[in-house]
Amino acid sequence: MTCWETIQAYSLRSIGIGENLLPRSDFTICQQFTLIGSGLIWNLYFGILALVFGFFLANAVALARTARNPLIRKPAEWFVFVFRGSPLFIQFFLAYEALVLLPKEFMLFGVEINTSWTTRAWAGALLVLFLNTAAYSAEIFHGALKSIPKGDLEAAEAYGLTGWKKFIRIEWPTMLRLGWPAYTNEAIFLFHATTLVYFSGFPAFAQKGDALYYANYFADKTFNPFIPYPIVAFYFILLTLAVTFIYGRVNRRLNRHLPSNSRMKIRLRPNLIR
Repeated sequence: MTCWETIQAYSLRSIGIGENLLPRSDFTICQQFTLIGSGLIWNLYFGILALVFGFFLANAVALARTARNPLIRKPAEWFVFVFRGSPLFIQFFLAYEALVLLPKEFMLFGVEINTSWTTRAWAGALLVLFLNTAAYSAEIFHGALKSIPKGDLEAAEAYGLTGWKKFIRIEWPTMLRLGWPAYTNEAIFLFHATTLVYFSGFPAFAQKGDALYYANYFADKTFNPFIPYPIVAFYFILLTLAVTFIYGRVNRRLNRHLPSNSRMKIRLRPNLIR
């Protein structure tokens, strides 16, 4: 099988398209790059969805932490404390055990609901990553909210902006601008954390797992971990470069109103006539 045929057969295997059986012998570099890259689809799935939904929850939790009402503020503080204070792997384990204990089927308002799908990696592991990144991001955004210059808020009030309108037009954009560099690091760490799904109790989709699943398969078959695991690292380095580029563009967009930090050209103007 040529490398191109290998790519056609295995590039989408992790989502159930292509060959069902994994190669059993004569493992090539092309096979390892293709199958590990195929598994990376699941890492992208976990990371992208957790970031998108976690961003909105993080904004809500950060705003709740600034509320004066303790009934709103305290649950937000405990949510952040619990998910930042416990290891992510333990969160995977506890979430899986809790979801397994749920009734497989129950009636709610006359509708039969099946919960067996929640113990699958694509749902349960995604839920854990979503809550975890929301907690860390909420702390970042809360710190950014507390760092907004008082002069900006006073100027907004002087223009008659109060309440929700002041938050949307002044506080929220400034919060994003101040917290975005740290939030970029959180996005990178989250994509790296998706590799922990392989070690969690959540079973893979039809035994078609993520990048680390296929890397471990090749390491077990060839007894040589120094090829598949560096391939995983290579893919995640490329992913980190992509995240840095995308978030960097967003950061420049958020700061487009600020003066440029580029250095001015030195102009030589000799004083020839005194």
